[in-house]
This record gives sequence, structure tokens and C-alpha cells, in this order.
Amino acid sequence: MATPAVGAACLLLARAAGPGPGPRRGARGEQARPRRLQRSVRRRCVAELSREGPAPRPMPPAQLAPPLVPGFLAPPREPEREPASTPPPVPDDGLGDLDLELEEIPEDYINDTVVVASEQDSAIKIGKEQARAEVTHSIVFVTGEASPYAKSGGLGDVCGSLPVALAARGHRVMVVMPRYLNGTSDKNYANAFYTEKHIRIPCFGGSHEVTFFHEYRDSVDWVFVDHPSYHRPGNLYGDKFGAYGDNQFRYTLLCYAACEAPLVLELGGYIYGQKCMFVVNDWHASLVPVLLASKYRPYGVYKDARSILVIHNLAHQGVEPASTYPDLGLPPEWYGALEWVFPEWARRHALDKGEAVNFLKGAVVTADRIVTVSKGYSWEVTTAEGGQGLDELLGSRKSVLNGIVNGIDINDWNPATDKHIPCHYSADDLSGKAKCKAELQKELGLPMRPDVPLIGFIGRLDYQKGIDLIKLIMPDLMREDIQFAMLGSGDPELEDWMRSTEANFKDKFRGWVGFSVPVSHRITAGCDILLMPSRFEPCGLNQLYAMQYGTVPVVHATGGLRDTVENFNPFGDNGEQGTGWAFAPLTTENMLWTLRTAISTYREHKSSWEGLMKRGMSKDFTWDHAAEQYEQIFQWAFIDQPYVR
Repeated sequence: MATPAVGAACLLLARAAGPGPGPRRGARGEQARPRRLQRSVRRRCVAELSREGPAPRPMPPAQLAPPLVPGFLAPPREPEREPASTPPPVPDDGLGDLDLELEEIPEDYINDTVVVASEQDSAIKIGKEQARAEVTHSIVFVTGEASPYAKSGGLGDVCGSLPVALAARGHRVMVVMPRYLNGTSDKNYANAFYTEKHIRIPCFGGSHEVTFFHEYRDSVDWVFVDHPSYHRPGNLYGDKFGAYGDNQFRYTLLCYAACEAPLVLELGGYIYGQKCMFVVNDWHASLVPVLLASKYRPYGVYKDARSILVIHNLAHQGVEPASTYPDLGLPPEWYGALEWVFPEWARRHALDKGEAVNFLKGAVVTADRIVTVSKGYSWEVTTAEGGQGLDELLGSRKSVLNGIVNGIDINDWNPATDKHIPCHYSADDLSGKAKCKAELQKELGLPMRPDVPLIGFIGRLDYQKGIDLIKLIMPDLMREDIQFAMLGSGDPELEDWMRSTEANFKDKFRGWVGFSVPVSHRITAGCDILLMPSRFEPCGLNQLYAMQYGTVPVVHATGGLRDTVENFNPFGDNGEQGTGWAFAPLTTENMLWTLRTAISTYREHKSSWEGLMKRGMSKDFTWDHAAEQYEQIFQWAFIDQPYVR
């Protein structure tokens, strides 16, 4: 129940909005009010009432289901009580404080307000600078990580930026992820408050309670699923001893909680409801489409929802023994959706039948659409070489398989504003690039020579990134008049190789073992060439950063690298074309020849090199561009019927 003060305020607003049914008054009459203002007043009343805390809300008939079906995982509502913590700020809908006289609101201010209204999703967006979506959706991202809260790689970058870009285009966006607490990054959740919502999830032989925390930031609802299994030392998925043995349990909880969140959480005074677009990322979230198909739609829940699987790296699929299937809480007849059989050569012994359950396979089968993080990778996953055992299944779903290149956050990666680099520059004034190079040489202890090409590498030291091939060509490369800087960590043997190479070539090579965000920015800005000989690369971000900073990429033509780096052509139809070099096949001879070609172009064709830099800096790799392409996928998903067995 609302307090008298809030109720009186809502009544005052309602009266001020205009009289009830009756003869229509003149457009300029003293008591007339624009219709959109009346709707705004109504929503403000709801928002004000929501400040009192969660209130009982009748569940629509479509949500009713047997007690054991999710949707009723939440326990019976307890008697109302004062909230334990401060609720999230209610977005201001343009009416100002409650004591503001409505007659004082400028009419043009109201005319600049775009009203997006529906029964379950109302928001007011002010401003005309940001491109808007023609059709808006309620979008629920489900992910194992998102920057800046928790990040281990590119997945965290994508899920920390794409939701913000979609929200800026007018969508209502929620991100659901675990609330990791490891004693070092707890401050990342300092602004997230306890929602007082908790549900019990039937799986793994028991009923496990999870709670929800919420933060409203950058127009996105960041929802954190809290459970003791997310509270432990180490990184997100494991520690120094390897991956956690209960990861299947941890991300089963995440998937169940993500399915419940749009139904039970009142965020900004409204629930997201059933007509949602679930965007599930990698294997950690891949149980969501299976749950929608097996435990919700059969009971009329989420019959208007859709799901999109985004594959960031097919090498990780969430495979566990077949004996764990009963732990997932799924109906027995749905075992085939997750069933996985290893080939004979991959089995541990002669008696091993190779039977397993595969989370990612379940999502490939049941998701309404599938997206990879580049067009090239969307083709590679359908081949025996790149499909990681799922190539035939993915090939059978080619009609709903698309590729969209990731974007970059230009607030963090912009040479004109970057706080980590010593001098700013742009495509119109490249003078700062030379200063960044000189400062990087000074920082690394290399001779400060503006004429020598400086080659850089940033990334993990492992087999995927082709470090073994860099190691093989380094003796030949060190005979050239060049400098080389590497930043990364991973394989201890490769780390030791970096140290020994630096000791042998003190004037030409520097190896920084570890990772530092400021150093990665300075290497990207200070180098002339960025080398990326990855064996496979679903998208890749470093080549995008490099082009944004006028650093010319030399890459293996695979996945997203092939999509984003255009080969240099000095004899194009419209003059010089290209933004770098993409070589194939991946051999030491090819890589060394391509690097020597780039070095020669740098030394002998300065105008061509400047053209390479400027064309790379002019490319549009912003998240807004990627978000627009995702909107097309949303549209296609809602045209088709959802997955039904």
C-alpha cells in the first residue's frame, strides 16, 4: 500500500493532468493537456508507488503453470515490510519533482520527449542525437561475465558494451550474470542493491536458493545472481589447479535464474514480462533455450519469447558426463537435445562409451537464431576444421546462422581521448602517433629511432594465438632492422622464451610477461605494425583497436581477422585500397614474407603507409553499428515461430 504522502502526490498529478471523460476541450484550453503528458503522469504514479517496495502483482493467466514448473520457483510472497536497502532510482520521466507545478513545464520540452509505452515496458527517452530503433524489444542478456563487473576475455567486453549500445537505441535491456565475490573485485558490485527477491531452483538433487542484486547503469538493468558457489578465491571459472569441478552446477543455476528474472523482478516499477528476446552467450548460458522449450512453453509461459545463441568461441562447449543429466532438472525425454558422444579416438579407454551432455549443443538445437562474432567464423563453424564436432549440426541450421563483427568501445579506445597514451592524435593530425612511438621506445628501453618499424603483439601465449610460429621466425626477423614488443602471459615455456629472447636481442626485442591495460594501450598506439598469426580467431579485437589507432595489422586470414582486415592493394580501381595484410595459409614462410612486405612498404612508400593508417582509422567498428545488425536478427527471430518440440 502506498503511504498517504505518495498517494496524495499521485492524486495531485492525476488531477493536474486533466479531467476524466467528458467533452473534448480546445487544444489551447486552460485545462487541456497533451495526451502523452497524461500517459507520463500515469506512469509516474506507478513509479512512485513502486518506491514502497515490491507489491503483490496478479500473474497473467498465461504464466500459470503446475507448481513444479519454473515460473513458480519463487517462494510465496512474504508480508510486506520495509525494504532492507535503498531501491534503484526511478528514471525521471520528465515531470520533475512532485512539487513542481505542471503549468511550468515548457511545451517544447514535452514535444522533445519520445514516449515508448506498452503494458509491461514504459520508458521515456530524451534527446535526438542517438540513432533510435524502429521497433524496440525487451532484451535479456545471459552471460558468464560482463565488463566492468567480471571479465576474463572478449566475452566480457561484448556483454559489457553491446547491451549499453542497444539500450541507447531505445530497447529495454537486462543483463543477468553471476555475482562473483573473490575478495579482490567485490567493489565492482558496490552500487548493486539487494532486491529482496529470491527463488528456489530444483536441480542437482535438491532445492537451491538464489537471490538477485540489481544496479541500473547506462540505461541497462544489471542483474546479479547470488549464490555461495560464486564466492571463492581464484578467477571466474577456475583457480591455479584448473577449472572448478562444479561449473556445470554454477551455470545451471544461472540459466534457471535468468529464466525467472523477467517474471519476478520489478525493475523501475515494471517487470519485463514474457515477450522477451533472450540473448544467450556461449555455453555458460546455453541451458536457457532448452529450459524455455522444455519447462516453460509447454505450460503457456514464454510462448511469445525468442532466444538467440551467440557463439564467441566454439572451443568451449560445457561438456560433462552423461550421468549428470538427471542433475539438470530437465524432463527425461529431453536428453537427446544435450546428448553428445565422443569419437573413439577421444575416449579415455576401451570401455569408455564416450557418452556426455553438451550444453552448447542443446542451445544450437533449441535456439531460434544463432549468431557468431564474425561472418567468417559463421562459415568456419560449419566445417570439419572449425566446427569442433558440431559442424554437421550447425550446418543443418545454416538458415538461421549469421555472423556479426563485434564492436569496440570508442570511449576506451580512441587515440583522440585515450588517457593511457602520452599524446593524442587523429586521422586528420597524425603527428601525435610519432610521439607515442618515441615514448613507447623510451619506456621499453629500446633505441629511440623514428625510422625503424616497431612491430607489436598483444595476447595470450598459447597455441591458438600462433606464438610457436612467432618463435620459429624470430631468428630470421631479428636479422632485419626492426624492433619487436610483446605483451602477454600463458604457457610458462613461452614466457621463458620471451625472457631469453629479450636477453639475446636487447636493442631489438622486449617481452612483457603479464598483462597491463595501460601498457596494451601504449603498445597499440606506439607500434607501426600489429602481428596476429592466430590459428583461429572467432572475431578478434586487437586488430580493430590497432586500426583505430593507425597501427597497420598483419594477420592470418581466419575468422574475424579475415572479415575486418582488407588486404593492401596499391593498384585498386579507385587507387590504393586496404587496411593491412591478411595472409594464408598459416606457415612460417608466409608470415615472414608478409612481414617483410609490410616493413618494405613502411620504409619505401611513406604516402602509401599513411593511406593505410587513415583508411584503418576511418573504419566504423562502433558498437552502435553492431547493435543495428543485431536488431535485424531480432526482427527475423520474431517473424518465425519459436522452437517447439
